[in-house]
Amino acid sequence: MSSNKESTRNVLLVSTLLCVVCSVVVSAVAVGLRPQQEKNAAVDKKRNVLLAAAIIGDDFEGDLESVFAAAGIKPVLVDLKSGDVVEGDPAGFDMGLAMNDPAAVIPVTPDQYMAGITKRPKQVVVYLHEPKGELENIILPVVGQGLWSTMYGYLCLAPDLKTTRGLVFYEHAETPGLGGEVDNPRWRNQFRDRGDKGVKRLRDDQGSYDFKITKSGMADLSSPHQVDGISGATITCRGVDGMLKYWMSDAAYGPFLKKLQKKGGLD
Repeated sequence: MSSNKESTRNVLLVSTLLCVVCSVVVSAVAVGLRPQQEKNAAVDKKRNVLLAAAIIGDDFEGDLESVFAAAGIKPVLVDLKSGDVVEGDPAGFDMGLAMNDPAAVIPVTPDQYMAGITKRPKQVVVYLHEPKGELENIILPVVGQGLWSTMYGYLCLAPDLKTTRGLVFYEHAETPGLGGEVDNPRWRNQFRDRGDKGVKRLRDDQGSYDFKITKSGMADLSSPHQVDGISGATITCRGVDGMLKYWMSDAAYGPFLKKLQKKGGLD
């Protein structure tokens, strides 16, 4: 009996020591990889900003850091309620982290975004593309609700603040082949300047919001205020539709865009 107890005690001791050693190793690896993970996340953010502004294409494989630096893109921290640029660290801002910080968000009501997100950050980082000292693009971080997930992306506007230059989603969990097609360049290209095929505008000539993502195959493609939806992804498209309307409203980017328009740019 004593021998059995001693054997059980030894097994438990070895198991405990093994768990402790494994925990230490895993923790050390996680800590060691954190700087590289943070660097990769920063590079990925820059890639999506450049994609939204059509400065690079989906097949770009060059030096992102050099392209971003040469592009003349300036990140600024914006208080959405006032529309003012405020002091802070734009490089350290993360939309996902802000969305999960109760102190950093305010409620979004159903009348503002039907069946959409229920909160949004008080402050966001906006990217001003000024390659020659003049404003060429405004890249706005946006967040919306799809069928299965919260979708994070960037919307790029021309200096008229109504013409779209690009829309890119960098994080979501929508169904591959259906709602996940928001990643498909063929669908995203509807939001770009398509040359002789025209541009898409979120506002009319009077400045009122006027844009619609229709059911698949139902859009008037000659209209600057419509794009075709994704077949089998009605709810995801409805979420994107509501997302664009919300972020262009006075409850979100409205105050900032009005001040930007009044100043003709930012110092």
